Amino acid sequence: MRVIIFGVTGMVGQSVLRECLLDDDVHEILAISRKSTEQRHEKLKEIELKNVADLSSIEHEINGFDACFFCLGVSSAGMKEEEYRKITYDITLSVAKTLARLNPQMTFIYVSGSGTDSSEKGRSMWARVKGKTENDLLRLPFKATYMFRPGAIIPMHGVKSKTKLYQFFYDFLKPFYPLLLKSNGVITSEQVGRAMIQVARVGFSHPVIESHELKRISG
Repeated sequence: MRVIIFGVTGMVGQSVLRECLLDDDVHEILAISRKSTEQRHEKLKEIELKNVADLSSIEHEINGFDACFFCLGVSSAGMKEEEYRKITYDITLSVAKTLARLNPQMTFIYVSGSGTDSSEKGRSMWARVKGKTENDLLRLPFKATYMFRPGAIIPMHGVKSKTKLYQFFYDFLKPFYPLLLKSNGVITSEQVGRAMIQVARVGFSHPVIESHELKRISG
């Protein structure tokens, strides 16, 4: 597979990149982000874009890919709806529309979240915005589109959260990881990455995939 990854410097994106580098079925990876990962690998090519919502300058480099793993996102904490929507919805749909036009044979996988509101009418701001993002992505003419809804994600293999407060809690909770992972709602970053590759490889029975299903898919 030839894959594109967005959000590669975030916690989920780091993990997805790691699993792609390790997987023999993934033979080419294009990472598009605002800054480089500083990694070097024969399978990996990176493109730095200040505005990742505008892919017009690199359209000639994003043709012929089999999958896009869209891991770009932010926490809604302290954000107003307009600001959160601009990052969560506007950027995502701008990227996806361009890729759908250039790669109609592509499988597009979006990292959403447990509790997303598909009705777009609930009281939770982030859940409404995520719900609209999911709904509009599912209308695009990709070969297949999947919404990943992990619950709590535990970082593995040295992966770090860019949010210092989150990383503090991860470090604090580390001794309790084995207990936490017994819950269906808790998944490791490694499992998210593996599930993403597997779904891109063979598909899944329905487009919205919850945390317990991701755990099963990841093996």
